[in-house]
Order: sequence, then C-alpha cells, then structure tokens
Amino acid sequence: MGMIIAVASGKGGTGKTTSVAAISSCLAVLGHKTLCIDFDTGLGNLDLALDMTDFSVMDFRDVLTGGVDLMSACSESPEIPNLFYLSAPTDRQPEETDREAIVEMFKKIRSTFEYCIIDAPPGIGTGFELAHADVDMSIIITTGELPSIRDAARAAGVLRDMEIENIRLIVNRVSRTKFKQIKTTIDDVIDSTGVQLLGIIAEDKNIFLALHEGVPLVLYNKRKAAYDFLDIALRIKGEEVPLQQG
Repeated sequence: MGMIIAVASGKGGTGKTTSVAAISSCLAVLGHKTLCIDFDTGLGNLDLALDMTDFSVMDFRDVLTGGVDLMSACSESPEIPNLFYLSAPTDRQPEETDREAIVEMFKKIRSTFEYCIIDAPPGIGTGFELAHADVDMSIIITTGELPSIRDAARAAGVLRDMEIENIRLIVNRVSRTKFKQIKTTIDDVIDSTGVQLLGIIAEDKNIFLALHEGVPLVLYNKRKAAYDFLDIALRIKGEEVPLQQG
C-alpha cells in the first residue's frame, strides 16, 4: 500500500509548495510512482513549481464526485518519469468538500501510487484538516523566524489533537549567517515546535530562479538545495541519511 504524506505550514511564505514539488520529484527520480496533490482550493500554485501549468485539465473534485477515475484525472509530468499531479478545484471552498469522499479517494491513491505528497493549505483551518483526513505522515515546514516557528508549533498542536502521531519537521531557508544574527539554532526550532526533525534545507537562490524559469528544481543546473530535498526523500523511504545542520 502507498504512503500518503501531507505537507503543512502554520503560515504562508515558508516554501511549503516548493518543498512539496521537490520532495515529490525526488521520490519519482528515485523510481517511485509518486502523486502530488494541490489541496489549496482556489489559490493553488503547485503546478508552477512542477512546471505543469499547461498539463492539468481536471482536479480532485472530479475524482470525489465519481465523474472520472483517479488516473484519468491525474496529469503525468512530461519531464520527470513516475511523477503525477492532481490539482485543486478553483471554484470550491474547503467547507464544501466531503471528508468521507476524501478518505475514499485516499484509499484509491494508496492502491495506485507508492507515495502521495499533499500540498495542504497554509494555516490550520478546514482545508488543513481535510488534507490530513487519513494520512500516514505530516511534515511541517518552517523557517527560523519567530512568527514561522510559533505558527509551526500551533500547527503541530492541532495535528496532535487530530491524533496524528507521525509528525516531522523541515527547517527551510537555513543560513548560518542569518541564524547567528537572530541568535537561534536548529535545536531551538526543534525545541519550540516539539517535532522531530526530518531535514534542513539550505538557503539557495536557485530555488527562486528555477521557479521563475519554469524548471523543476531537480532538473535545474545549479541546485544546491535539491540535494537537501533528495536526502529528505531518502529518509521518507526509511534510509539512514546523516543530518547536516547548516
């Protein structure tokens, strides 16, 4: 059975969507049939990070209503073998989505894909809860900034209230210089959120450049942070990869 992972953040601007695209791409490059789903209804941008804007025709609502089967609704990446994408509805609010239908869709996904990475909406509202309806792991993305850390801790608290046990943390945009300036460390972030660390992503301008050039990060020529995401993908698979702090 496949593994479903929701990627969340307490607030916007943490690099969550970019992280979803990069982790999904790395799992696909490693040879695993991988689906990434945008759950940010009305405001989704995952297609941009995947360079698949022109390939998505249907959305997950089509699957929920039974209008089409799962694989017909998914779009396959023309650049990365094993990578598939399913978009969010643009005209539906989370409150209009049936949780039980989401759970049924997840069952179909588990029987079809090895991994499914969900781009949950920022914040801790209804969309956040729907994205975690029946997941095997939740990954919280935060930066080293105090507001981001505080919101990540709140998100972790909500997930615990939802009885989700497998919660992991990614600290994004890590710069030794900036961390020194704000007098914080990776250990401080872990202690503040109370979440086990999954990975550290170095600050890398090429993430921004790859996005705006329309190139998936794993295919970009200069991609220091891509190797950090590859390490995370390997840890998700259960491999032991040392953590490099900074």
